[in-house]
Amino acid sequence: MKLEQATIKDIARELQVSSSTVSRALKDYPGISDETKRKVKEMAEKLNYRPNAIALSLRKSRSFTIGVIIPEVVHFFFSTVISGIEEVAFSRGYNVILTQTNEKLTREKSSIDTMLSNQIDGFLVSYSKETTEFSHFSKLLDQGYPIVFFDRVPEIQNAIHVIVDDYAGAYEATKHLIQQGFSRIVHLAGPSNLKISKERSRGYSDALRDHGIPFLPELLVECTQGTDEEAHKITTKLLQSLSPRPDAFFANNDLAAVGAMMACKAAGYAVPNEIGVVGFSNWQFCSIVDPSLSSVAQNGFRIGATATEILLDWIEKKINLEDIQTSVVLATELLVRKSSVRIQNT
Repeated sequence: MKLEQATIKDIARELQVSSSTVSRALKDYPGISDETKRKVKEMAEKLNYRPNAIALSLRKSRSFTIGVIIPEVVHFFFSTVISGIEEVAFSRGYNVILTQTNEKLTREKSSIDTMLSNQIDGFLVSYSKETTEFSHFSKLLDQGYPIVFFDRVPEIQNAIHVIVDDYAGAYEATKHLIQQGFSRIVHLAGPSNLKISKERSRGYSDALRDHGIPFLPELLVECTQGTDEEAHKITTKLLQSLSPRPDAFFANNDLAAVGAMMACKAAGYAVPNEIGVVGFSNWQFCSIVDPSLSSVAQNGFRIGATATEILLDWIEKKINLEDIQTSVVLATELLVRKSSVRIQNT
């Protein structure tokens, strides 16, 4: 594991210039030519140079601060994860720095720089929807920075992550709708680049096939933004264009489920007797919308607490990296409410 960090002297030696020239170039002093500044900054990037020497700090001491990078603070699921993170971190004497990416890759990378400049001891990360390439995380892992991913799992070999069983949750939701007599079930899927979306789509399709219902590609529709407005538009179009019409919707998240339910009601269909609806995440509003929304519950607090325990044990060397379980999968629970239970099965 490489914890050594390049210094100004290393850059100077590689470029055969003085250390003072490198220092002034990095600070954009006017007396240094643009060409020299360019060469110095390129070499600094190549050697993974950081002015605050965070790698040396990690090797010799700890700041007792961890960084958390999430897509959205206002998202109910992520807010419960944060509660779990803070509960464990504070109980073990650590502070938490939190940034949100708003699902933007540029902000994700900027957040990493912010964390490093504050000399954090490790990262907890749920990456953005825009992130499809993970070299910025791989580079940190190669340098020895502890990172535990949660909810969204990157395609990085041996990355440590804490997730819920998205496949099983989606399978149970779809099976429930089938048992209620629904057979033309639409899945409003999440972004296809996210593993959680793939697993929920796989659970949906396998449940159909296992119960003798053919999987129809036109009934799996990507709802990339996951908002109620987007789901409302998609659902309205599907109800108008598909024949026979869908008789149920299983959504990748609860906001999309609510959007689908509102579109069904606006089109004159009774929920759940004519069209059933199930969501995923169990947001707080699920029990107060009309009809109350059936949803797959994922314990965000437990996800955050578990991920933090692993990260801090790693930082404090209570466990070796080689001994850490690569994937921790937590169970989900289907909470059945009125939106998916027919008064009379037809």
